[in-house]
Amino acid sequence: MAAKKYPLGKIRNIGIIAHIDAGKTTTTEGILYRTGLKHKIGAVHEGETTTDWMAQERERGITIVSAAVTCYWKDHQINIIDTPGHIDFTVEVERSLRVLDGAVVVFDGKMGVESQSETVWRQAQKYGVPRVCFINKINQTGGDFYKSLESIHNRLSKRAFPIHLPIGFEQAINGVVDLVSMKAYTYKEFTDHELVESDIPADMMDQVKKYRSLLIENAVAEDEKLLEKYFEVGEEGLTEDDVKHAIRSAVLSGNFFAVTGGDGRGVIVEKVLDMINDYLPSPVERGSTWGTHPKTGDEIERKPDVIEPFAGLAFKIATDPFVGKLAYFRVYSGKITAGSYILNSSTGEKERVGRIVRMQADKREDVPEVEAGDIAAIVGLKGTTTGHTLCDLNNPIVLESITFPEPPVSIAIEPKTKADQEKMGIAMQRLAEEDPTFRIKVDDETGQTIISGMGELHLEIIVDRMKREFNVEANVGAPQVAYRETIRKDGVEAQGKFIRQSGGRGQYGDVWLRLSQNEQGKGFEFINSIKGGVVPSEYIKPVEEGIKEAMNNGVVAGYPVVDVKAELYDGSYHEVDSNEMAFKMAGSLGFKEAMKKAKPVLLEPVMKVVVVTPESFMGDVIGDLNSKRGRIESMEDLQAGIKEITAFVPLGEMFGYTTNLRSNTQGRASSSMELDHYADVPSHVAEAIQAKASK
Repeated sequence: MAAKKYPLGKIRNIGIIAHIDAGKTTTTEGILYRTGLKHKIGAVHEGETTTDWMAQERERGITIVSAAVTCYWKDHQINIIDTPGHIDFTVEVERSLRVLDGAVVVFDGKMGVESQSETVWRQAQKYGVPRVCFINKINQTGGDFYKSLESIHNRLSKRAFPIHLPIGFEQAINGVVDLVSMKAYTYKEFTDHELVESDIPADMMDQVKKYRSLLIENAVAEDEKLLEKYFEVGEEGLTEDDVKHAIRSAVLSGNFFAVTGGDGRGVIVEKVLDMINDYLPSPVERGSTWGTHPKTGDEIERKPDVIEPFAGLAFKIATDPFVGKLAYFRVYSGKITAGSYILNSSTGEKERVGRIVRMQADKREDVPEVEAGDIAAIVGLKGTTTGHTLCDLNNPIVLESITFPEPPVSIAIEPKTKADQEKMGIAMQRLAEEDPTFRIKVDDETGQTIISGMGELHLEIIVDRMKREFNVEANVGAPQVAYRETIRKDGVEAQGKFIRQSGGRGQYGDVWLRLSQNEQGKGFEFINSIKGGVVPSEYIKPVEEGIKEAMNNGVVAGYPVVDVKAELYDGSYHEVDSNEMAFKMAGSLGFKEAMKKAKPVLLEPVMKVVVVTPESFMGDVIGDLNSKRGRIESMEDLQAGIKEITAFVPLGEMFGYTTNLRSNTQGRASSSMELDHYADVPSHVAEAIQAKASK
């Protein structure tokens, strides 16, 4: 079966995305079981799951890295990526969505839409990924399909419509009514081997008609021909195929979301698989991919067709204990064969394709070639990292890469023994290749190795992996905040002059710079306004380089400078003594001088913190957040007696928060946080940071 080639229209590349603990991995396990890849369903809490294969994932019961699995259902090939829900690993979701065609969004039927559900929904929106929704755990105490649907309407989209309605409530649920086929599908136990087709229960008929009308009315609105037919013949005149076609068109438009519900461990997962086949796009429907020519910059189109030149994107690098470095990639056009040579157009290097493997989570199946629209992994690529384009040697193209946020949390790390020193270097290099949000740098002044990541848990797992996978014992410092510096005054001018005279040939560089604020998040912008060659063109680039170098250490407390515009508008040079080095130094001196006059300020990362707590602890939680310089944004009722509090709190105040929150609420509250923005540090806090930095 595995060797069979599926036509493009029968391939689905989908992600399973959700808030932490909504049941993504369990649903993936259910899918693998129902499609025959597994003989039993692995339980997350027992550490038996296929896609959570890392030791750390099994211990913590969370997904850390996205795992790719290929399975087959009703003559379709489905490539599934199970993504993490924890906010520290949100970049894993980001890079998976970049290469996927559709997504199943899983919701916890007891909680409805949670904070991270909103984040992954926004990410999918950003990449234009069509979605279907699965409300999980509705057969457990507190599970409620309709309440969860209401929270989707209130917080995500009013355009979410059930295509199945549950029969029964909580533990008494024993099937669904299909609003498309107008039949009921029931089971005795949710783990049954098959669904039994039966008539719709009489007491549900009114509700079924109401939801079917809503579904059809809104689905046909996206398809002109069907809309005309609907007006002519009415709802009853539409065939089952018409309704399916209307829903498919509507879902593919990206503004209509089909909803079902059940238990991710149960037979109802077959209905989720049917939805994937029926309503999520194939690579053909996602259409052409556009890129640019690496030399000319011209736009190039690549159609999802095997006869086109090969183009693919590496979206993930993983180190496999048995085969070494694996590069997961998506083929957008053409085909790629094991043993052939390809071009990494992002680096300009030629690479040899060793083996091509299709992943069954942590197991591998060798395949001779992979064609347009498919996802697989290559063994043996040397210089390829996340976001690189792989393409045909004679038809170069660069696809849009994946952008990653700057990591806000840092810790100092040092090897315990001399023997650990060399191993630590290799381990960190490997882990940095795998994870683009993990950064390493050596502090010039202290000689310490500083590692940065997206949060405490992220760094904790990195250190843990070093220990387990690379046998590196390390001492770790307390977490540090990645502060930044910027300016608050525009149009400040300063001269940077570098003159050295030491017998023979001297050094001469002279520039005038004008410094202004840039929009938040825009970074650095360099403007060359030199006229009449007062600074020769070959020295412009060195000036920019000198400024960039000076920006690594700001004037307030030595932190990197962000969001400034530097305009080079005047200067002078010496026929003999001027050179690139002198102008680089002049640029650096000029920038530091201008920055001192431009009201420099310290910036701190501010986190969006979401706390879910029983109402009885709400006062304590809010008081605690206020004491951490937090600003409460909103308080909402999630369900009876449970509140969701959203606040913005400086990262520097949040270390160890999760542990404290648990002990303050008898373990009943949970929290998640993500970087939201950078803000000016209040003066009394800034003074303390400056004092610490100057020690």
